[in-house]
Amino acid sequence: MTGWSIEDLADGAALLTEIGRHGPGGRAHYEPRPADPRRWDWAGDSA
Repeated sequence: MTGWSIEDLADGAALLTEIGRHGPGGRAHYEPRPADPRRWDWAGDSA
């Protein structure tokens, strides 16, 4: 996420993971906290 624009960061991120709910190839979703957008929280997993 280094080098991402402020607009891209505001949308959150879906990062590849091998250990998420859907196993290898799944994605872990993270979103910035509303009160402190410098900190991110896990928002769920997807296939």
